[in-house]
Amino acid sequence: MAAAAAAAAMEQEAEAEATCLQSFELHESESRLYILGTDADKTLWRLLKIDRFKPSELDIDECSTVYTQSEYPDLLKGFDEDHMSTGGVKFVTKFYGIIGFIKFLGPYYMLIITEQKKIGEIFGHPVYQVTKTSMVELANSKTRSSFQNSKDETRYKKILNTLDLRKDFFFSYSYRIMRSLQKNLSDPQDGWTLYETMFVWNEFLTRHIRNRLRNTLWTVALVYGFFKQDIMLTLIARRSRHYAGTRYLKRGVNEKGRVANDVETEQIVYEAVAGPTEVSSVVQNRGSIPLFWSQETSKLNIKPNIILHEMDNNYEATRLHFENLRGRYGNPIIILNLIKTRERRESILRCEFDKAIRVINNNLSEENQLRFLHWDLHKNSQGKPTNVLDVLLKVAFRALSLTEFFYCQVAPGSETAAHWPAPLSGLDPYLCDDNSNSDNTECTDIVGDMSQEDISGSSDSSGNATGEDKVENSELPPPKPPKFQKGVLRTNCIDCLDRTNVAQYAYGLAALGHQLHALGSVQSPELGLESPLAHHLMHFYERMGDTLAVQYSGSAAHNKIFSAKRGHLKLFIRSQEFFRTLQRHYSNTCIDANKQAAINLFLGYFQPQQGKPALWELESPSGEHSNELFDDCTSTLKRVKSDGSILRESNTSISGSGRGHKEPLNAAQPDVKSGIQFPNLESDSMHENEISSACESGMSNLRYTPTVSRILHVPSAEHEYCNDSGDSNFLDLEWLSTSSDERSTAITTPDVNLSTENVISGIDPYIKENQVAEMQAQKLPEHFVQWVYHGDTFWY
Repeated sequence: MAAAAAAAAMEQEAEAEATCLQSFELHESESRLYILGTDADKTLWRLLKIDRFKPSELDIDECSTVYTQSEYPDLLKGFDEDHMSTGGVKFVTKFYGIIGFIKFLGPYYMLIITEQKKIGEIFGHPVYQVTKTSMVELANSKTRSSFQNSKDETRYKKILNTLDLRKDFFFSYSYRIMRSLQKNLSDPQDGWTLYETMFVWNEFLTRHIRNRLRNTLWTVALVYGFFKQDIMLTLIARRSRHYAGTRYLKRGVNEKGRVANDVETEQIVYEAVAGPTEVSSVVQNRGSIPLFWSQETSKLNIKPNIILHEMDNNYEATRLHFENLRGRYGNPIIILNLIKTRERRESILRCEFDKAIRVINNNLSEENQLRFLHWDLHKNSQGKPTNVLDVLLKVAFRALSLTEFFYCQVAPGSETAAHWPAPLSGLDPYLCDDNSNSDNTECTDIVGDMSQEDISGSSDSSGNATGEDKVENSELPPPKPPKFQKGVLRTNCIDCLDRTNVAQYAYGLAALGHQLHALGSVQSPELGLESPLAHHLMHFYERMGDTLAVQYSGSAAHNKIFSAKRGHLKLFIRSQEFFRTLQRHYSNTCIDANKQAAINLFLGYFQPQQGKPALWELESPSGEHSNELFDDCTSTLKRVKSDGSILRESNTSISGSGRGHKEPLNAAQPDVKSGIQFPNLESDSMHENEISSACESGMSNLRYTPTVSRILHVPSAEHEYCNDSGDSNFLDLEWLSTSSDERSTAITTPDVNLSTENVISGIDPYIKENQVAEMQAQKLPEHFVQWVYHGDTFWY
């Protein structure tokens, strides 16, 4: 009997280790916070205790006992009895995961998710978006008094509040959403190492609890970016936490090879069916031009000059960046550079970037060399903007032929973290070592839990089985061999927003046809720009582009090409572009400094310390102290604020806290002046004391602003432009520049004949009729309609 009981206990413990905690309850006493966590079915409960007597220290203890549902009431009753002399234990709130712990100058605060919503699922693993959070102070009524009168503490909370976690932060309890599908299936990882990836934004906030407990049961890994899903298509954008920030405050590359606005985009296609599932994904990348360059924020100049800083003739930081890409994705690395060649601001970066690539390639073997295409998208879209999609689609097909895409068949899995879909054939050829810089990498054999008989037999190596092939026999067909993506397409313009998003759509469209063809859903692997699927995918990428643009620049993307593709009037397009430019300029000059400060606090790149200069006391590049918040901006424009703050203090009061000391974090914006930038520190490569010391020593280096001798180029009227409009080492530019009639017959010619250079004569009558009807339905003034169609002066 004893042996059986011990075996049952071991089995229960093993089950508990594999259990994914998804729902939590917070209870409080005067001396402790109690957190009870349970699985989705509420069959097992675990206990976490947090001491409140020393709130400036984080004292956490995890109970090793696993409780059943029947033991849960007795557990709460015991808590209440233990603390009867100090008022017992009170329920505070239900929540859905710990974001992490943060400390300013006083006590620790615990950030928790109090509301969430399901936005999709992958292999039955739900994906959630954060919709509401709370900040819970660990101090009790006695220890709180020593921190109540700290104005600096309140100010730091206001700064952190400018980072709205309800917008575009998502997570999954059981799917590793921070990693690509190919990595998840070919190199499964759990727990600890997942938080150290570049796409987990609360790595720093969870570091202490993970170090203390040696597990990640109580926390969720937050990814910042974009997630959208329909029946078969999932589009995910993951924003890197390295060198993260806002448009003019984070540009180019840092000394470690990390670039600003570094985003990985993954396009997943699969059909959720009973039995074995076919699945495909493709990954592409965007990121700032990996050179040392900057732009000074200016309230009077919407397009400030680009300053290129001379750092290293060997382009060491640029080389480190591409080595990092190669470690993440393998070879080849394909660079699609879309910046202008005959514009004073951008041409200096075009020439210097080309020089850097050539210098780096001189020291690489032929198989490891960077592939590149410099192509001025703006210049080539002057006549008919939609024509650039034809060219970009040709580039995309060529790039896809080099990188390929991921495809495999998987057996049904489970929704628990311990049970993943098993590949039906070995995923061994391209599991690359992250430290490898060549194609000849060591690869690990990872085969699904199948017998040799299960994976033997003939297969369709082309991966082109049709739907009829799948249902011809009731027995399962032999598994198809997997395909693997090797390498990545990296696209950039100046901001890596507007032009970049158009190019990423073209690559996504080229990949979608091949993905659906591999799954047997379409007969041809090449989709035309006028196909319904192309329009559906364009909506996905347009939404993603707007979301990423708001995060980095403060306004939605400039979607001129997408709008022209839909046949929108030139006047409407220009009006939209104009107002988005104004919105972006206002955000850059009046809001971004506060947002950058919040990001640095959240990521741990700046940690407040007693006796050290406060964040707002650090000198800006101009030498001025940041004690005021753009009074001139608020006097001319109504301040843009989010629709509510996520990082609110908990509405449920911790017992003993006075109403007079509870200040909501959605109060006025903090006093941080535009232009401030903080030390470029990597949270995963430094411990807390290293970050603090770096902040102390880096006060005078908030933004890299070199002396005149270190400035390589400032645009001027005498600047020599690069004369060539394009250059490439993997594409025939003459073939690329051929007219759409002469291009590959595999690409469908668009039917839209609207020229956006003509407001009247170029409008398709059907489009015009629909737009007139739409304006009439909206009851727009007749003078406005006349103004739109005849260009008259607009008198209302």
